[in-house]
Amino acid sequence: MNLYRDDDSVDALLVRLLRQAGHDVELPLDVGLAGKEDPIHFMHAIEEDRVLLTHNHQDFENLHNLVMLVHGHHPGLPIVRKENNPKRDLDERGIIRAINKLLASGLPISDHMHILNHWR
Repeated sequence: MNLYRDDDSVDALLVRLLRQAGHDVELPLDVGLAGKEDPIHFMHAIEEDRVLLTHNHQDFENLHNLVMLVHGHHPGLPIVRKENNPKRDLDERGIIRAINKLLASGLPISDHMHILNHWR
């Protein structure tokens, strides 16, 4: 999967594990977007046809809803929720497992938002 990670989700271990799992991962720093606002990251992901993986649930849920309201499209939006609860939060390896389970499910990724915590 071609992924783009927003500034809230740039974790070196997770990036390494994603790449080892065969994903093409692009970071904001790679494309001169470090520190930019969430809509800029989302627009970049859409322009480059990259699924945007984020920990920023609320902001990207709002952006997803806006795109859907105006009948737009995006490559996909898997979200990792952080609730400071070890029973519900995913570590880096848990995120990889959740992505694999989501992909294996055959559910559509494009134009959808998926909470990866549900796929543990």
